[in-house]
Amino acid sequence: MKWIGMIAAVFAVMAAVWMVVNKSYYPSLPIENRSAKEVIGQLNDSDQKIIEIATDEDFNWYITRSQNDGISVADETIKEMISSKGWEFTAKEGSGLFFEKEGESLLVTTQMWTKKYVLVHVPNEFRGM
Repeated sequence: MKWIGMIAAVFAVMAAVWMVVNKSYYPSLPIENRSAKEVIGQLNDSDQKIIEIATDEDFNWYITRSQNDGISVADETIKEMISSKGWEFTAKEGSGLFFEKEGESLLVTTQMWTKKYVLVHVPNEFRGM
């Protein structure tokens, strides 16, 4: 009986180490073909506050850190990025940040992915204008 307990403990430790190494304790991403480990590693390796992690026909996905101050730090990072392309911040409602440029409107949405990271969903109009 003692051996069974020791074997079970060894397997539990191995499973815990595997989860930490592969970052499988993070929730799944709303994008395909990217793992949490890969995305977090890309952000950690970058000197940028916000990085693009995926693109499809209509939207771009970005990730940024929320730090200890919650979503407000991420919101400021997003405002800096969008404003750098000439968009003017107009309002925030819930998880949406509204911008305007040359009569066009842009809605950027955020999603708290974990306590430390925020996912940002940006329409392609941001790049095109």
